[in-house]
Formats: sequence, C-alpha cells, structure tokens
Amino acid sequence: MDEPTAERWNDVDTYLTETLVEEDGALRAAVASLATEGLPLIEVAPLNGKLLHLLARMVRAERVLEIGTLGAYSTIWLARALAASGRVVTIEAEPHNARVARHNLERAGVADRVDICIGRAADVLPTLVDEDPFDLVFIDADKESNTIYLDWAARLGRPGAVVVVDNVVRSGRVVETDAGAQVDGVRAGLAMLRDDPRFDATALQTLDRKGWDGIAIALLTDETASA
Repeated sequence: MDEPTAERWNDVDTYLTETLVEEDGALRAAVASLATEGLPLIEVAPLNGKLLHLLARMVRAERVLEIGTLGAYSTIWLARALAASGRVVTIEAEPHNARVARHNLERAGVADRVDICIGRAADVLPTLVDEDPFDLVFIDADKESNTIYLDWAARLGRPGAVVVVDNVVRSGRVVETDAGAQVDGVRAGLAMLRDDPRFDATALQTLDRKGWDGIAIALLTDETASA
C-alpha cells in the first residue's frame, strides 16, 4: 500500500469531492468571502459539510445547534438539510463574522431558517434552556472550551441527538500532553466523551484539503434526560 502524501491525499480529496459533493455558487461564495472579509480560512472541507448535511437528514433533524458560525459555510449545509419549518441556531462570538455569515445565508436562500446569536457561546448557551431540544449539535469553536460546549450539548439535546466535534486530531498533536491549550481542550473533550454517561462516542481521523485532522461523533444517551 502506498504511503500517504499531501499531494496524494489532496488528489483523493478532490476526486471524492467532485464525485460526491455538489457545491453550488452560494457555497463557493461563502468560502471566498472568508478571504475577502479577513476571516480565518478554517471552514470545514466540502466532504465534511456534506457529512453534516447527511447526518442532519438521517436523524430527521428539525432543530440544529451550531457553536461557531464563521462565514456560515457549514451553516448552509445544515440549513439545507432541514424542512422549511426547521431551525438552525448558530452562535458566533464576533459581530463582523456574523454579518458576513448573514449575507452568505441570504445569498444561499436559507436565512429564514437560521438564527444567529452573537456573543460568547458560554454566555449564549444558558439562554437556550427553555427552547425545544436540539436534534443535532455541531461544535466548531475555541477548543479550550470543548468540555463546556459538550456539557451544554447534552443539556440542550434530546436523547438520541447527534453531537459532532470538529478538529479533534490537530495534525496528530492530540497524542501530546504538552502541545498547548487548544490540544489540552481537545483531549479534555475526548476524555469527557469517554467518561460521561450522557455520551456514546467515537472519532475518525481525516486527511483532506484542510490537512490532517478528525472529528468526534457522539450519540446522546437516555442518561441525558435525567441529567
């Protein structure tokens, strides 16, 4: 078996994307807006966006929570998985990012089913406790706060909801114990997924145009209802 190289895995990523993912002008424009508006180029890869879309459809999601909006590329994928009556609640700490995201959502024709909450997620999440529970939660924000976000995902999600945590491999640094606060946050989140009875989880490494990383996917158990 050939050893993976950056050139080869990028070729594979391009092939799989062109074969399985239909990216329209609105999605491509959302990605382009990051550079134009001075946002970091850290949106999910197209294959990951399609995965989020399919997961939302698989669980017949009516309500989705996203922690970390950026330019709304992943938000568009999630919103398109919902019926017209469905809602995505997405939390973004930076007002400028939220403005860019809102424009991208409007261009994609899904702004009517997305609520953007501006503020630190740790402050916004407690305000959602009286709303209907969520069917899917996507966590893609500051890694230092992963355990906080996971706790709220369990509180706000229904039993059987899916929780997806992005960027859990960090170019392989997740195995290191002294790789900095972001890696420490990822490791703490993975330990929580292992030890907290509200979650049943696994993780996958990924190699794509974003490099070497991975995602964790968890199911909220019946323990969530009694937490």
